[in-house]
Amino acid sequence: MAAAITLATRGRGRTAPNPAVGCIFVRDGRVVGRGWTQPGGRPHAEAMALAEAGEAARGATAYVTLEPCAHRSPRGPACADSLIAAGVARVVVAHPDPDPRTNGKGLARLAAAGIAADCGVGQADAARTLAGFLIRQRLGRPHVTLKLGLSLDGCIALASGESRWITGPAARAHAHLERARAELIVVGRGTLEADAPRLDVRLPGLEERSPTRAVLGHGEAPDGWIALATPHAIADTAALDILVEGGAGAAAAFLAADLVDRLAIYRAPILIGGGKPGLADIGLVHLGEAHGRWRLHDARTLGSDRLEVYERVRG
Repeated sequence: MAAAITLATRGRGRTAPNPAVGCIFVRDGRVVGRGWTQPGGRPHAEAMALAEAGEAARGATAYVTLEPCAHRSPRGPACADSLIAAGVARVVVAHPDPDPRTNGKGLARLAAAGIAADCGVGQADAARTLAGFLIRQRLGRPHVTLKLGLSLDGCIALASGESRWITGPAARAHAHLERARAELIVVGRGTLEADAPRLDVRLPGLEERSPTRAVLGHGEAPDGWIALATPHAIADTAALDILVEGGAGAAAAFLAADLVDRLAIYRAPILIGGGKPGLADIGLVHLGEAHGRWRLHDARTLGSDRLEVYERVRG
């Protein structure tokens, strides 16, 4: 299942409106088929893995990160039916599908066909690759990651506005990987006017995965950009995963609206003093309200910098 979850990440930022799913077929201890959701949402991971496995899928165990869909679509058959027709012996699922068209029906259809079906293996890890889809289903909006590149004293630039570069090349490369996993990238109008950022992916081989660009604030957007009047306007986009890159006003606006699900903080071992802070006012009234809202998920060293990833704690 861990390998299937890793495969699923290959589709992140490219599968909307469908979730990014991974699937692996194993028969007699050998991988006979692999698949992940393709750009635009089709083929599904199961269909890709079945095409690779061919007849070897008969009697195999399928490991899939999301419950196989149970509803037919003009774009393709239901994956539960395809697995049954292929003669798989067992299906191991990480996460149930909250889509009411499938929710529980995929597993039930497999069981009715005499196929052993288990659910919940690696669910927490799979949920992270499915975060955009799951939040869209539950809250009607995309999953939002806020990226901050900060000095040790929480600054994003000198008082003059000079900000290139706060972090080193390894941290910046990792931030480009974050871009490649998002359908939409957002900056505030002040950042757009001051820096004219490209917001593209500049990693060899991933250049075509640059997300659609959006500017937060009143006024028109440049050609090829989307204008977002407020943070809540992200609900009207087709994106599943959004990356907010700044500046301080845009970051504060998304935090104040409680729309940030994940924080990616790149911290450089430098002190600026008197520089521009990474956040504007987020509307906090009492210090106690700040506690218990964020849980550390990951921390790693990137060159001389430190990355910390926090997840929003929700009920």
